Amino acid sequence: MKDITLRDLQDLPPTLDLMTAARILGIGRTKAYELAKKDQFPVRTIRIGDLYRVSTSDLLRLLNGDVQ
Repeated sequence: MKDITLRDLQDLPPTLDLMTAARILGIGRTKAYELAKKDQFPVRTIRIGDLYRVSTSDLLRLLNGDVQ
């Protein structure tokens, strides 16, 4: 699995699947889903049926240390 570069982060779509967000944060699959189900993922998740989506802007704010 290749590392995420700054260019990759700049090219992200408005929302990400849970696993892409987890990979960026260094969280494994099982832990990511566990946190999402408990509403404890480091950024807000949006559940659509069985899918979890993550706001890219929320994720980038977290990575920049801009957490409220």
